[in-house]
Amino acid sequence: MKIISGNKKSVKEIAEIIMRGRRVQTKWSALPYKERRGRLKKAAQFLGSHIDEVTELIHKDNGKVKLDALATEALPAVMALSYYMKRGERLCKDERLHGGSLLMFNKRSRMTYKPYGVIGVISPWNYPFAIPFSEVVMALLAGNAVILKVASGALNVGRGLASIFAAAGLPAGLFTYVEMPGKEAGPAFIQGGVDKLFFTGSTAVGRELMALAAPRLLPLVLELGGADAAVIRADADVEKAVNGIVWAGFSNAGQSCGGVQRVFVHAAIHEQFLKKLSSATEKLRLGDSRNDSQTEGDNENNGVEYDIGPMFNLKQKQAVAKQVADCLKMGATVAAKSSGDLNDDSLLAPAIVLVNARSDMPIMKEEVFGPVIAVVPVSGDEEAVKLANASPYGLAGSVWSRNRRLARKLAARINAGAVMINDHLMSHGLAETPWGGFGDSGLGRTHAELGFREMLKAQVVVDDALPFAKRNLWWQPYSEKTYKGVRAIVELLAGAALGKRIAALPSVIKIFFRYWASS
Repeated sequence: MKIISGNKKSVKEIAEIIMRGRRVQTKWSALPYKERRGRLKKAAQFLGSHIDEVTELIHKDNGKVKLDALATEALPAVMALSYYMKRGERLCKDERLHGGSLLMFNKRSRMTYKPYGVIGVISPWNYPFAIPFSEVVMALLAGNAVILKVASGALNVGRGLASIFAAAGLPAGLFTYVEMPGKEAGPAFIQGGVDKLFFTGSTAVGRELMALAAPRLLPLVLELGGADAAVIRADADVEKAVNGIVWAGFSNAGQSCGGVQRVFVHAAIHEQFLKKLSSATEKLRLGDSRNDSQTEGDNENNGVEYDIGPMFNLKQKQAVAKQVADCLKMGATVAAKSSGDLNDDSLLAPAIVLVNARSDMPIMKEEVFGPVIAVVPVSGDEEAVKLANASPYGLAGSVWSRNRRLARKLAARINAGAVMINDHLMSHGLAETPWGGFGDSGLGRTHAELGFREMLKAQVVVDDALPFAKRNLWWQPYSEKTYKGVRAIVELLAGAALGKRIAALPSVIKIFFRYWASS
């Protein structure tokens, strides 16, 4: 896989790139959908034949273990591309709207969908491949041009993405990958003239971008932070719940905005759950295979000998260490910990289970972007839901129960954009499920039909299908007769008594002749 070289750009150059993208986008959007899909099919074939290299790029840049890179990034990207190529054509087509009232029988309404023009995508370091890949694919299939900026610590992944889309043979300027400091990218994209911006990152930066976008009324889709809650009911399969919480809480070294952070367990099974969770946590293997010495061709373990890889950088690890230290000072205790030291200078951070957590502690009210979870006993569903919703974030959540009917009812009460039953976090990998949250977790949606439609402007076209009509009922000239006729329509539709509705019919019939009345 030949990797495209870096493409460092200044703020001034961004505006020129956007202008160039807009020019080529008009021709691209005019192509039949099948032709756009055909180009992206080439990218799919290229990705499929270089999946190991893509996995290696993610592993090297981000540090996550290879199985995480493959299962949570490369594989979902392949599934997403297949899904959008199949479903996108229908989502781009016009749709007829069903009439809302027989009294407007002469109006025929259709929705039509138009690409925005140039879509800006600014993606994060924690899922450097899967997140921007789907957004770029949807934008291109919908008929847009795209400018992509990845996190500064994931430039090799960004260049790999550029190589994949280069293999599609897209028109020059339709897709542009750029490299620039993160603080410059948002303002440069907004001021440079993108027609819509997709940003994944912190809530604080999301707010800054909203303020910058406000003067232009620029539409944004913001995928921001999370402090997800998992509710473990008394009837849960404890072993499955433990296995799922370990994965959702500690995979990617806990650096998942949709990972588990707060675990609310029914008191009846709390002791059993905590014992099994502690045992599983203590057995987790930490390591950074990027630093392992291997002779060329020695790939027996394929870099999957560890369960948890390193954190992205030392700054992030130190931030998590401070949050944990604050929790401990406030009375929390460590129930279980894997190997590793949270306070050394390595990038390896131990998986930690906290207990005795209170609502004023960082683990309960802030986003802790690392391998730390808190387990809290609850008396039942009511307390669990109350605590789960006591957060400014509302990205994802989960309910663990053998009673799926009750679990679905409980899931509907959790204030989160995505709630899973007997699983967690994985809905981000399902192309058919929208991703996005409530509250401080962001605005808009990515993925699925909702995410695809975020790439399109919706326009309604209303046609009058009444032949030879001269006017509508409500057009001038006005008169008492016209007022009474329209009033009779209201009575017919909303009258409380059946007799009054029937009595209104003659006046309603009379006013319909007004369609053909001459001046």
